[in-house]
Amino acid sequence: MNVILDINRFDPERDSESRRERFEVCVEPTDRVLDALIHISRYEDGTLAFRKSCAHGICGSDAMRINGKERLACKTLIRDVAEADGDIVTLDPLNHFPVQKDLMVDQSEFLARFRAVEPYLNPKEAPPPNGEFYQSAQDRALIDDATKCINCGACYSACPKLDENPYFLGPAALVAAARFVFDSRDKGLDERLKIVDDADAIWSCDNHFDCTRVCPREIKITKLINLMKRTVNKYKEGQL
Repeated sequence: MNVILDINRFDPERDSESRRERFEVCVEPTDRVLDALIHISRYEDGTLAFRKSCAHGICGSDAMRINGKERLACKTLIRDVAEADGDIVTLDPLNHFPVQKDLMVDQSEFLARFRAVEPYLNPKEAPPPNGEFYQSAQDRALIDDATKCINCGACYSACPKLDENPYFLGPAALVAAARFVFDSRDKGLDERLKIVDDADAIWSCDNHFDCTRVCPREIKITKLINLMKRTVNKYKEGQL
């Protein structure tokens, strides 16, 4: 079947604003959108810019908006977004990121917010003599969902709160915070209270659930943020 990829193009070296360009590509329904992009880059227009790496939904590099929804190009099959010969598939860069070129975005601010929550283990105690911290299956289950994050930026792009409050840390950063707030081996909330208990952090989330809906790893992002809200309140009330 033939599909038409309608791609947002922007080259900062020659364009004052974005434009759209269409490419007709012969594909199989089981091909990935990434396959179609690679074909265009190799055989039709080598200037087309997009990110990719593992191509297996692990690195998160190729997140973009496909038909208006945040997806990974490597996990999105043609049949997921096109039904018939000649169907148009729109491709746009992620929202809330400065566009570097075409479908590539600048992740500097996104990653700065991620680093702001101190996304690393702050152990409660010195490392044990055998070099490992043991954790029960029950304790591990509390952080299991948050460990799935691949920093693709899909949730950050889909979050409507960032349109209202550009200083909001964003869902990805708060998932990283939850990963350690609920880690039994970490100092947790004691250390991160000043970061997450803020008008631009957990309290800025209005439970739109858009982040949860677009997450390619199916992380329950809004649930994790709400759990942190409850945990912070209990902490303040002396219940923890």
